Amino acid sequence: MAPDALLKPDWLRVKAPQRERIGAVADLLVDLKLNTVCQEASCPNIGECFAGGTATFLIMGPGCTRACPYCDIDFDKSVRALDPTEPERLGEAVARMGLTHVVITSVNRDDLDDGGASQFVACIAELRRRSPGTTIELLIPDLCGNWQALAAVMEGAPEVLNHNIETVPRLYRQVRPQGMYGRSLELLQRVRHGWPRTYTKSGLMVGLGETDTEVMAVLGDLRAHRVDIVTIGQYLSPGPRHLAVQRFVTPGQFAGFKATGEGELGFLQVVSSPLTRSSYHAGEVQRLMRQHPR
Repeated sequence: MAPDALLKPDWLRVKAPQRERIGAVADLLVDLKLNTVCQEASCPNIGECFAGGTATFLIMGPGCTRACPYCDIDFDKSVRALDPTEPERLGEAVARMGLTHVVITSVNRDDLDDGGASQFVACIAELRRRSPGTTIELLIPDLCGNWQALAAVMEGAPEVLNHNIETVPRLYRQVRPQGMYGRSLELLQRVRHGWPRTYTKSGLMVGLGETDTEVMAVLGDLRAHRVDIVTIGQYLSPGPRHLAVQRFVTPGQFAGFKATGEGELGFLQVVSSPLTRSSYHAGEVQRLMRQHPR
């Protein structure tokens, strides 16, 4: 059977989110003119997260200057000014939702000299002002290797810094053509060395043609670069214009990744399941911070 004709197994079937369950969060986002990666990237967990009053905020979007063939976010290579009101609107949303942990991510903004680092800085400052008890997790792009921009972001002292490795090295040219495997590892290591109190995190998709052996090798690389937390989830193709699913990884295989990662390799946490995404149950990091204080 051709890969694009693979039938989705039962363990990947989720109920469609009901409007009454997600309406409050969705209405708030419309009211404040904010984007979420939950909506833009067609996350399968949107119903569960919105119903629970959580969301992963997407700043500087919705258009992305990279056109990764696995991603459902719109491609826009135009030069666009940053919205100076976005940090204030984000701060208002977090305060109104009463979030104790917030995840902020962004599209790639290669059109900007600092890759959008200044907007992350402004958002952190507004959140610290409006919701000082809220822990902050940033999911950032690679900033094209601009380490001064990374330092500016890190001076805001986010509790968690996430940068996704996405896939195995062999598939980078196909899956993440404008990314560099080594550069992503270097970013994570720089954060861990330069800001040791911050917890580092990364994630990857499976089902794009990699082998389990290659996944284990990536986990080894991440741990060697002192990453604390890893997420692993099944790739689901957003549509016919995107990369096709090459295999469906079983729940047992996901459990094996978790067991090896937390056992043999020593990650603080490996969140590994078919529906896991980068920010799925991200608030659990507060428990890890209590158990492993820095």
